[in-house]
Amino acid sequence: MIDCHKFTLSNGLRVIHNYDPSTAMVAVNVLYNVGARDEDPSMTGLAHLFEHLMFGGSVNIPDFDAEMERAGGMDNAWTSNDFTNFYDVAPARNFETLLWLESDRMLGLAFSPKALEVQRSVVIEEFKETHLNRPYGDLHHYLRGLVYTSHPYRFPTIGKEPSHIEKVTDADVRQFFFTHYAPNNAVLAVSGNVSPEQVRESVERWFGSIPSRPVSPRQYYREPPVTAPRELEVSGAVPQTCVVVAYPMPGYGEPGYIECDLITDILASGHSSRFYRRLVLGDDLFATADAMITGSEEPGMLMLQARLTDNSAQAACTAVSRLKDEASRLCYHAGRPDRLSYVHAEARPDGVSPFEVERAINRFASEFTFSSLSYLQRAQSLAMAEMHGEDINDIVPAYRRVTTSSVVATARRVLDPTHACTLIYRPEERIGG
Repeated sequence: MIDCHKFTLSNGLRVIHNYDPSTAMVAVNVLYNVGARDEDPSMTGLAHLFEHLMFGGSVNIPDFDAEMERAGGMDNAWTSNDFTNFYDVAPARNFETLLWLESDRMLGLAFSPKALEVQRSVVIEEFKETHLNRPYGDLHHYLRGLVYTSHPYRFPTIGKEPSHIEKVTDADVRQFFFTHYAPNNAVLAVSGNVSPEQVRESVERWFGSIPSRPVSPRQYYREPPVTAPRELEVSGAVPQTCVVVAYPMPGYGEPGYIECDLITDILASGHSSRFYRRLVLGDDLFATADAMITGSEEPGMLMLQARLTDNSAQAACTAVSRLKDEASRLCYHAGRPDRLSYVHAEARPDGVSPFEVERAINRFASEFTFSSLSYLQRAQSLAMAEMHGEDINDIVPAYRRVTTSSVVATARRVLDPTHACTLIYRPEERIGG
């Protein structure tokens, strides 16, 4: 049980706090409801660029990191398609310094041309290093473009191409900041050795005078359903063939989301998982086999992924078939007769069992509980729970309410072959051997 109290400032900033007297530290987390899905399709990567710009100096603080170091603290951030998150840690006696730093950059950035040029260069180099020059780095560029045809999720957080970042202007930066980085578009979470009274008083002092701002509405349409299988084959400077089968799945909080999370756990979490035992250990074709979800706010992807020991076209086809067959075993209850057309006959004797579902739930509960022992992770989890409008103490019970029948029903709905989007990423052929 995580004890917390909440309040909202008059400018719309939502605040959630957990008092932890067992530590001498405090974590401050600011979660903004803005991510890559809020970008113009002709200027992708802007949200990620902004994550960097937020460390480039604000109205009254020219050097964010220097002040953080002076307070004995550390900071970092991340950007996703849905959110941008900033977190700071310092001794609890320097709690006010963290609020001063975060409130000043929420109030306004310095909007320095030099900072823009420096961070633009950093982000472009990161794009090249992690997505263009790294094996499989552009895999999700291809995969997202295959699964999504109109939704902003069709581009990864890093952006579509570096040229989009190259053309960002100071006016673009100002417009994006003042229509997204607002107190009424954020959640502030605090966990550590500061009292509820101190949190309320200090947050009011540092954030209360920041004005609320109009937030740009999201004006894109929902992604149309996938009604027929899609396939794409590409090649690149990679050592092994990689195959991915992606299925559209519900967004966070929608019926079936938790079941999809448990499905991937049953398939591929740990050495007792089906993929590890049957594919990695049981079939020489598979070097690795995994399953995961994107965890998106709006309909995301459930992915089956493997790297192969054989780079032939026939091996790729065989691997795709094996991944689908193993997943299709979850489309019915263990020990019950079933006539579902796309579940192969040889798969039917081994449907999902209540034991597997319970084990997956227990694994999630254990990982969530142990991660919550960290005051930093607790602050981040509290911020996300508040952003979702849910009680953090109901997250594990929500998983425990899942039944084997609901897992089977979700598997049948999501793992339908007509919804499969298959990407085959093969090593490029070398001329001259």
